[in-house]
Amino acid sequence: MADVAVLGAGRMGAAMVRRLVDAGHVVSVWNRTPGPVALLVEELGPDRLRAARTPAEAVTGAEVVLSMLADGQVTRTVLLDTSVVAALSPGSVVVDLGTSGVAAAEVLGRELSRAGVRFVDAPVSGSVPAVAAGTLLVMASGDSDAVGRAEPVLSAFARRVMHVGDVGAGQVMKLAVNLVVHDLNAAVSEALRLAESSSVSREDAYAVLQESVVGAPFVQYKRSAFLDPATPVAMSLALVEKDLRLITEHARAHGEPAPVTEQALVSVRRAMEAGMGERDMADLSRLAPAQDT
Repeated sequence: MADVAVLGAGRMGAAMVRRLVDAGHVVSVWNRTPGPVALLVEELGPDRLRAARTPAEAVTGAEVVLSMLADGQVTRTVLLDTSVVAALSPGSVVVDLGTSGVAAAEVLGRELSRAGVRFVDAPVSGSVPAVAAGTLLVMASGDSDAVGRAEPVLSAFARRVMHVGDVGAGQVMKLAVNLVVHDLNAAVSEALRLAESSSVSREDAYAVLQESVVGAPFVQYKRSAFLDPATPVAMSLALVEKDLRLITEHARAHGEPAPVTEQALVSVRRAMEAGMGERDMADLSRLAPAQDT
């Protein structure tokens, strides 16, 4: 078992902490706001989970540091803070599991390497239920030895860790996966609105989609969110907007037009303007038609 630090105790980070503790790892956790950490300590017990007051305190003595923060800017700010870099053990492995973007991954890899710390860029495919079930896919990039050292920790919540290349390649593949996910989310939303506009019930329409050729895993596991607006948020539209922005910016920078994804971004931004930013991505299907024309 390893000494592990987790930076970020949001929905995904908290679910990862539970799996790590259950796997027997020694875990320290920090979050920008202390409330989520306090709840985890209450749930799991102070003998199983250490609450850290600062990121530097969390990473002190850790063999593997897992970062699950909101975006690349936050991730760089936290991981490259001088107090955190000074507290990292030489030879430790820092793993960024978030969708931080290619540029952020490259900066983190370069700066942490200068400090004698190995960096693994390892975004994931899957949501909170996948973490809880231990079925996440991890798209890891970086030095193969560093990936190998992190894998026993990552396997506490991942069914597979795929090594996809040098630092930055993981982020590229996460953008590619999310391009399909978010375009599919937009397409399912349009399909449901189309069916409802012609007096087909949402439940019947969704049942047909599930049984049809488009019944991908995403369509299967998002059923509750599309049918019941009271379903707990798994991924907010604000985070979808962040992902789509990273995808379209990367596509433009590399001369690869992504017109379908550009339109999905337009729809998501209209939903955010309508005050839906903190609602689940499936609520794009509930965007009023007058606001989506």
